[in-house]
Amino acid sequence: MNTRELEGKLGYRFNDPKLLETALTHPSFGGDHHVPHYQRLEFLGDAVLELAVSRYLFFELPEVDEGKLTRIRAYLVREETLCRAAERLGLGGYINLSVGEERSGGRRKPSILCDVVEAVLAAVYLDGGFDEAVRIIALILKDELRPEVLKDHLDAKSRLQEMMQREGTMPVYEFVSVEGPPHAPVFSYRVLEGGRELGAGEGTSKQNAQQAAARDALKRMERKLN
Repeated sequence: MNTRELEGKLGYRFNDPKLLETALTHPSFGGDHHVPHYQRLEFLGDAVLELAVSRYLFFELPEVDEGKLTRIRAYLVREETLCRAAERLGLGGYINLSVGEERSGGRRKPSILCDVVEAVLAAVYLDGGFDEAVRIIALILKDELRPEVLKDHLDAKSRLQEMMQREGTMPVYEFVSVEGPPHAPVFSYRVLEGGRELGAGEGTSKQNAQQAAARDALKRMERKLN
């Protein structure tokens, strides 16, 4: 495994390369070869990521209340966002997988990519400290952390309603589906105007899904204007 290449992408050279090796080792491979795997690091990395993002939002959005900060943080640390970050790094190509997991497409599975991102962050934290982990988080989430992107998450439903009210109409939110286990559901909603779909979105709650649908509608409207 060419971990030096990944270190180059991260801009970080590990003092203890075994930490990175462990962060990139799936439990299936670890079990087959009797070597450490990433699950404990993933546990720690989840906390490091949440603290780093919370601190960033606290200072970047001083006028925003706790409820909205929580929703923005949930978007930034969710599986889909971390999966996109992993894909930008080409992280799937560095993971140690068992033969069975390899054959089942493990290098592209969002759940695995998300876990490995968190494990790598924990490895950086243990090897180089919190500030270095924060720098890596800023690197891999740089597009999502831009101020204009963050502000897109500030009550998109209200912004959409204000825009439509000026035209004499109102948005209607329609439930589409709910998937996943009871402890981690994913809701899907779409927003309509007179039966015509303006946008669609998903979220871990009905409110988050409706906000996502409203953001999608606002983006579609923006594209039409441009």
